[in-house]
Amino acid sequence: MHGAKPVKRAGRPLRRDAQRNREAIVAAATDAFAREGMGAPLEPIAKAAGVAIGTLYSHFPTRLELAEIVFEEKIDAWLDAAQKAATAEDPWSGFAQYLEMICELQADDRGLGDLTSMSTPLAECVESRLARIRTLGQTIVQRAQSQGTLRADVSPDDMAFVIWAHGGIMAAIQDVAPEAWRRHLALTLDGFRAERATPLPVPPLHVIARGVKDGAQDGRKNRAICKVFAAE
Repeated sequence: MHGAKPVKRAGRPLRRDAQRNREAIVAAATDAFAREGMGAPLEPIAKAAGVAIGTLYSHFPTRLELAEIVFEEKIDAWLDAAQKAATAEDPWSGFAQYLEMICELQADDRGLGDLTSMSTPLAECVESRLARIRTLGQTIVQRAQSQGTLRADVSPDDMAFVIWAHGGIMAAIQDVAPEAWRRHLALTLDGFRAERATPLPVPPLHVIARGVKDGAQDGRKNRAICKVFAAE
């Protein structure tokens, strides 16, 4: 994880003890968010860091500001994986390896999935990287479909189902068989192949969501998905 970045106040960097506190808070939050997700209570995080809750809030006034620092490195790794997959010599391999990389990033980090599916606006630098990931995801799907290896009726937002399923699988098996998700992913990837594909029973998620006229909650969920998975 990147080291916590000093915050300047009145043109001065943090004192050494304040910087140590900040780094301890980020380390404790990294562990808590990975285990419990973005809803992890902040009081225990402050206690684990050896600081008062007021000290935590003085460094990170909101939960999202803390999360943006905690997940910075993993979001960068996600973006790097998307860039490599979008230019892979074999488009199908790029698609498969991209999904595998996403699952690896989330295998031991429940909070990452929470962060990337939140409808709440994030810092501009984070939103811009997630938007770039979303665009690259569309390219990854289109290239594999043009190759004829990925079924033509797959939409980029279908990848969201893989990630949601992955989160549930990890919750069930993490303590007994933490690598078993790879078997499920291999089975899922076979379902994405164009060979012997059968018609899907309903349209892609973004098409269904567009048809909801008065469902404010559904609209929020659709916007949340679109942080990293969207057809357009």
